[in-house]
Amino acid sequence: MKNILLDELGSLSSEARNPDSLDIDLLPVHEILEKINKADATVPVAVHEVLPAVARAVDAAVQSFQDGGRLIYLGAGTSGRIGLLDAVECPPTYGVPENMVIPLIAGGEAAVHRAIEGAEDDPERGEADLKALQLTDKDTVVGIAASGRTPYVIGGLKYARRIGCTTVALACNRHAAIADEADIAILPEVGPEILTGSTRMKAGTAQKLVLNMITTASMIRLGKSFYNLMVDVKATNRKLVGRTRRIVMEATGVAYEEADRVLDDCDQNAKLAIMVILSGLDRPAAEKALGDANGFLRRALQNVQSSR
Repeated sequence: MKNILLDELGSLSSEARNPDSLDIDLLPVHEILEKINKADATVPVAVHEVLPAVARAVDAAVQSFQDGGRLIYLGAGTSGRIGLLDAVECPPTYGVPENMVIPLIAGGEAAVHRAIEGAEDDPERGEADLKALQLTDKDTVVGIAASGRTPYVIGGLKYARRIGCTTVALACNRHAAIADEADIAILPEVGPEILTGSTRMKAGTAQKLVLNMITTASMIRLGKSFYNLMVDVKATNRKLVGRTRRIVMEATGVAYEEADRVLDDCDQNAKLAIMVILSGLDRPAAEKALGDANGFLRRALQNVQSSR
């Protein structure tokens, strides 16, 4: 068993030794940082190579959302924490329910703060965690594993595929085992890490870039932006209150006082406030126009303009 594991790890590019960092323990700090930065610069290039697969994942997520399903991230260790980071930012950024993008991490909530020994080695736990969410075939499940061989993720993907979910594998090795369990395989090959096997570095960065792309593009396709403004942001703290007013001012050209007044009338809903200001409609009519356009602000404004 040990020899099999060693052979598996030995075949992964993410576990190989980086020839550019063999002398890193002898270097002054500035040169260490230069090498790390040089390695990091290769990550966006690797991600660019897999954009067609990312686009397919976006389409799947959008379809799930439109059907009343969810986007579910499944990972262990660093990969699970990166999924958590992306998921928890969606409700305040896009005004979506907390159960729309769901992160699962091997070992549960305790694993967010510390390593849970052996949690990632249990494929049955991956299945059990998805069953606890009452998974349906409307959901999209993204399995995340830098190595591409994490049993917890493989077990979850196998179950998700069995019940008809769209499954996505995100790994940083071209021949990742989790790709065999997925309808869509996103495999940015980032190569050996500066410190051998430390996949929280380049591999983790690649995973974060991809997950950010999936949720950001999905939300744009759902009408959560107006031009490049986050018009469904929730004003849940002072910074976001200020950002909401700035968004309304940027979109409409009104002064702060007018943006503040209309936002108060619209319960701090930036999208609705912009619709009221730019269309000249009262709140009920503006709400109806947005509803008729499925929440797409630009489309709603065009529909109002064309009807006049």
